[in-house]
Amino acid sequence: MDFNKRKDLLIKAVLASLKAGREIIKVYQSKNFQVQLKSDNTPLTIADQRAHQTIDSAIGSLGIPVLSEEGEHLNFNERQNWEYCWIVDPLDGTKEFIKRNDEFTVNIALINKKKPVAGVIYVPVYKQLYFADIELGAYRINDIIHCDEDLEALVKRARKLPLKKNRKETIVVGSRSHMNTETKQYIQKLMEEHDKIEMISKGSSLKLCMIAENLADIYPRFSPTMEWDIAAGHAIVAASGGKVLDFKTGKEITYNKKKLMNPNFICKR
Repeated sequence: MDFNKRKDLLIKAVLASLKAGREIIKVYQSKNFQVQLKSDNTPLTIADQRAHQTIDSAIGSLGIPVLSEEGEHLNFNERQNWEYCWIVDPLDGTKEFIKRNDEFTVNIALINKKKPVAGVIYVPVYKQLYFADIELGAYRINDIIHCDEDLEALVKRARKLPLKKNRKETIVVGSRSHMNTETKQYIQKLMEEHDKIEMISKGSSLKLCMIAENLADIYPRFSPTMEWDIAAGHAIVAASGGKVLDFKTGKEITYNKKKLMNPNFICKR
């Protein structure tokens, strides 16, 4: 697939994320989220379902299989020969959504041979859009709800990532709802090794966005995540010059694996 084809897919993913974001906000502003528990005891709301349906309708007909948190998860025997696929989390940060703390996102990633080559993250409450391609680079645009099907115009409105920041302290970003003992111990070790450490907590894929923006230096994650939780953020981080590494092997995280759970990882600039 050439760059022009990927650019066409990227703008379609952007449009899908914005449309899903509008559906999520309608539910967020209502009184009833219709919260259910899935088989793994994670919460599901009507906003997750509507966002999934919106994204699937928008990109499901583009000839590339879609692996969505809320969709059908095909057997690896069927998935292993996919050259390209979409990996989607229609509403990342459902716990933050239910808590009404605004820190939830729409995540759409394009994967080529297990590697993230393009990604979109939309933050519905903040109206912030992050988008990236391995050749185009990574970008952030503020105050956006709608856009035309014109990627070049979007790029002109956006800020390229990473942002330039001069600071002496090392900023570590961690999960707001999934901080465990192992992660705390790792952060404590960083504090012992560095003179100046600042710790920030964020929900959903906003942690990855902070690394891509250069608003944070390192994001350690030693509690369970699934591929759709980080694939889009990984694409944006990588296009901004950062890395998402398997903590044990030191190699880049890969996708569309037999088991869709990620290993423990470190995201850093």
